[in-house]
Amino acid sequence: MARRYKAAGGVGISVLNVIGGQAESLLDRLPTAVRGQLEGATLRALEHAMTAAHASRGRVPDQPSWLNTAVASAMGAAGGVGGLPSALAELPVTTTLLLRVIEGVAEEYGFDTDSESVRFDCLKVFSAAGPLSDDDGSDLAFLTARLALSGKAVQAILHRVAPRLAVVMGQKLAAQTVPVLGAVAGAATNYAYTSYYEDMAHVHFGLRRLSIEGDVPPEELTTRLAARMRELKLEK
Repeated sequence: MARRYKAAGGVGISVLNVIGGQAESLLDRLPTAVRGQLEGATLRALEHAMTAAHASRGRVPDQPSWLNTAVASAMGAAGGVGGLPSALAELPVTTTLLLRVIEGVAEEYGFDTDSESVRFDCLKVFSAAGPLSDDDGSDLAFLTARLALSGKAVQAILHRVAPRLAVVMGQKLAAQTVPVLGAVAGAATNYAYTSYYEDMAHVHFGLRRLSIEGDVPPEELTTRLAARMRELKLEK
C-alpha cells in the first residue's frame, strides 16, 4: 500500500514534462478573475458530482481502470481544444468521472456505495493534495478524517475539500490554456489525475478494510503507513 501511495505521486512529474511547465507557476497563467472564482466553481462541481456520479451507477456499470483513464484523457483533450472556456465547461464532468472512479474502488473493497458514510468517504479522497503536489503530510491527513453525518457535516466536508481540489483543478485548467498544446495537456493531466485519485482510493479503502478485518484503529494504520513511507524515501 505504501509503495502504491508513493508511486501515485510520480505520475504528475510525467505530466509536467509533457506540458513543459512547473506546478508552482501553473496557476499564475490563469486570469485573475478565473483564479478568484475557481474555489466556488470547484465547490459547485463537487455538489453536482456527488449526485451525478452516484446516480449513474444504476445505469452504467463500473469500468476497467484503463477505460476510465482513456475516457478521462479524451475528455481532457476535448476540454483543452477550445482553451479556457471549454476547459471550464469540462471541469464538472471530469470531477464527476473522478468521483465515480473512487466509488468503484470503494465497492471493490466491499463497501456499500449506497451508504452515506461511504459516499462521504469517497468525497474525502479528494482531500489528498493531488498529483502535482509533494506534500505527503497533507495527503496522509485525509486518511483519518471523520465527520458525523448530518446536513452541516456534508457542507463542512465540501467546503473543506473544495479549496484543495480547486488548486488541483486550477493547475489542470492552466495547463489546458497552453497554446497549441492545450488538448495534449488536458489529456495528460486528466490521465494523471484519474490514475492518482484511483490509487488514493485504493489506499484509503484498503486501510479501512484492514482496520475492520484486523480490528486495528485506523489512526494506528495511518501511523504505520507514514512510517513505511519514510522508510521508502530513505531507500532511494
